[in-house]
Amino acid sequence: MDYLKAFLVGGLMCVVGQILIDRTKITPARILVLFVVLGCLLGGLGVYGKLVDFAGAGATVPLPGFGYAMSKSVMAEVDKNGLIGVETGAFKAMAGGVTAAVLFSFLASLVFSAKAK
Repeated sequence: MDYLKAFLVGGLMCVVGQILIDRTKITPARILVLFVVLGCLLGGLGVYGKLVDFAGAGATVPLPGFGYAMSKSVMAEVDKNGLIGVETGAFKAMAGGVTAAVLFSFLASLVFSAKAK
């Protein structure tokens, strides 16, 4: 049952993203940013945590889950260190993911050659 919940919630997020790509003039990059910001906002309001409890990886793996993880870390750091936690919390939470993205992008650039369209 957990797999079904994860599949349905994660799939629904993907469907919403695809509808936005197909039916609007919003660029995919802006849709990605919108999803991360929505994850931050819903995480800060306590709504996204309930979705994570329900769907597990179906809610944490898509882009709103990135925003949720960031908001969760920022709130914990603010409670611990005060207002400076707004910056330090985001850096602590996302350092590993951003480092991996940069590293693997660099390695891919060494293996493949980009071609202009």
